[in-house]
Amino acid sequence: MVGTQLSWDQYATAWGRLHGGFDPRVAAPVVRAWLRFAYHVGYVLGRLRIGPTAVTVTGVLLCFCVPLFVTRPGNGPMIGALFVLLASVADSVDGAVAVVTGRTTRLGYVYDSVADRLGEAAWLIAFWLIGAPGALVAAAGGLSWLHEYVRARAVAAGMREIGAVTVGERPTRVCVALVGLLVAGLTGLIDVDVTAGTITMATTVWVLLAGFGLGQLLSAVRRALIDAG
Repeated sequence: MVGTQLSWDQYATAWGRLHGGFDPRVAAPVVRAWLRFAYHVGYVLGRLRIGPTAVTVTGVLLCFCVPLFVTRPGNGPMIGALFVLLASVADSVDGAVAVVTGRTTRLGYVYDSVADRLGEAAWLIAFWLIGAPGALVAAAGGLSWLHEYVRARAVAAGMREIGAVTVGERPTRVCVALVGLLVAGLTGLIDVDVTAGTITMATTVWVLLAGFGLGQLLSAVRRALIDAG
């Protein structure tokens, strides 16, 4: 409801409680600016009575547009990159709408997690469509899924904090997808035969970061659960 919407400070406190106690007001300038942007957009959408579920669904549909457009001759990968950017904005804003309007629910958290996994699958399919090897794409998707699964199971087992902010987190995957598609599109304008090699490099970076991040998370989970038990 409009009358119960939160101020930035109230929002930051509520957001921190939902993210392992991390305070966005002391985050790095880029992260803080992004979260404030999401807050302001969420505030406006809340006043327009647009709910977080509608924003989540919009984000998934934007993700599904990525593989539909990346094979378009010429600027297809760059259009895909634009859809990744728009989807990532929706992914941040849906949570902001929920927090700023006091509509956070456990079911909404589940929907958001499912939406993230579906979106990443769509991006990786786009990688495959423009030339990344299927096995490499499958490895990227599997490691990313395992990263989120390990954290979820660790929380269920009693880990109270997020464990660790790793190099394989969701924002990293967004950046790899966005930059990978953008660079693949730009190189394709110069020589279309280079597109597949470029997106293969981006997929390799995704795999390496996801694998290293999973190792970081497993180490943090082990420490947290041993200390707790």
